[in-house]
Amino acid sequence: MDQTFLAFIAIGFAAQLIDGALGMAYGVASTTALVFIGVPPAVASANVHTAEVFTTAASGISHAAARNIDWRLFRRLALAGSVGAVLGAVLISTIHLDAARPLISAYLFAMGVIVISKAIRPPKPPKEIQKVRLLGFVGGFADAAGGGGWGPIVVSNLIARGASPVIAVGTVNLAEFVVTVAASIAFLAALGPSFGKAALGLLIGGVFAAPIAAFAAKRMPRRTMMALVGCAICGLSLFNLQQSLTG
Repeated sequence: MDQTFLAFIAIGFAAQLIDGALGMAYGVASTTALVFIGVPPAVASANVHTAEVFTTAASGISHAAARNIDWRLFRRLALAGSVGAVLGAVLISTIHLDAARPLISAYLFAMGVIVISKAIRPPKPPKEIQKVRLLGFVGGFADAAGGGGWGPIVVSNLIARGASPVIAVGTVNLAEFVVTVAASIAFLAALGPSFGKAALGLLIGGVFAAPIAAFAAKRMPRRTMMALVGCAICGLSLFNLQQSLTG
């Protein structure tokens, strides 16, 4: 087993550990790391999408085992998110949406600030979240068309609207599997297959990390988790904003 393949496994493990515990950042973290070690951006993105089919399945199953899932919320998010992901994948396969990325990044930063503010305030009892189909559609579309964003958009919005962080993270992770499968099928139809050693390493690392991350999310204090989610959203959005503006 060569050092490059071990690096792919380590990247997948670290990215899934973050994503499984906080509900976001697998795509951004793994793609950034792959590009950093010399993988061409297009190849990195293709391999990350392929690996995510498997890592999101492992993460979703782990969260289900940890009882971190709101099944009614899952069904609504998964269906609407899949529709948005298919449309986003088809659109990004034909045109470029770089101009929209700064707007998405600014929105995510604002949502991160809201989540952090809720972590600072006295905690309130979690409440049932209504009207999430549009949120799922937008998250799925942005994830496929913009190269990421399902977790930051959907998790941050759910928590900002009063959802329990652990349930939001678990449910969004499981729904992401369905959304990723839908997007991958659409990309396969539009661009053809793309699977390599990087994808295999990423999914091996991600599968090992998924159970650890799910149970870590279950045991993390609610306000601490909200603060970490908010900081992650702000950091990712600022990074994406800088990347989109300097491009």
